[in-house]
Amino acid sequence: MNEAAAPEPAMTPGPDVNPEPAAAPAPRSLQRSLASIVLAFEIFVVFLAALAIWGLAVDGETPFGLPRWSILVVGGVLVLLTIATIGLLRHRWAYWLGWGIQVVILAAGILNPAMIIVGLVFGGMWAYCMVAGARIDRNRAAHDAAGKERE
Repeated sequence: MNEAAAPEPAMTPGPDVNPEPAAAPAPRSLQRSLASIVLAFEIFVVFLAALAIWGLAVDGETPFGLPRWSILVVGGVLVLLTIATIGLLRHRWAYWLGWGIQVVILAAGILNPAMIIVGLVFGGMWAYCMVAGARIDRNRAAHDAAGKERE
């Protein structure tokens, strides 16, 4: 019953085992993350606002004499544009598209004065996220660069 255990062979790394740990991916831009959050909330607000404006509109009394259904079309296009902008935020020009969306939402105050308040609130949040996110990204990059110089 007393069996001798065979010694286990020493583990040596083979050709496909990388002894060095993989480098961590670069952190995602905080400005991009904040912009995505603001735009995601705006999707819901624009959708609900389009429904409210459509529900309050009376044929013949809509702005510019357009039919009621055009309000839903414009709201839907704005929602789709906002969704597309979230996906395009990897490009610098997409942030300008985000500014354009803020202007369009503010201009929707022509259809319903409450949209001016919505436009100001989200425009303010967008501006803050752009400024604060860019500042934090710059500070993070400077900190990372200083850490690499010490190595």
